[in-house]
Amino acid sequence: MCLAIPGKILEASSVGLNRIATVQFGGITRQIYLDFVPDANPGDYVLAHVGFALSVIDQGEAERTYALLEEMGALAEDERGER
Repeated sequence: MCLAIPGKILEASSVGLNRIATVQFGGITRQIYLDFVPDANPGDYVLAHVGFALSVIDQGEAERTYALLEEMGALAEDERGER
């Protein structure tokens, strides 16, 4: 079983043949590949696993998932102590 985390695409760009995005997961921002979701754009929410966006989801689904992760205490803090 794997766990995919929802994130909001802040910006996207092409690097060679790949599309890379800056994605916000709660208060943490990471770069991930958009190769599996070529129609994803800034403002969209995606499910990400090991550095790849696997699918586009709606904002409501992302918010429900964040709420469940928060309830479980599964949202990690970043190096500044922020979520």
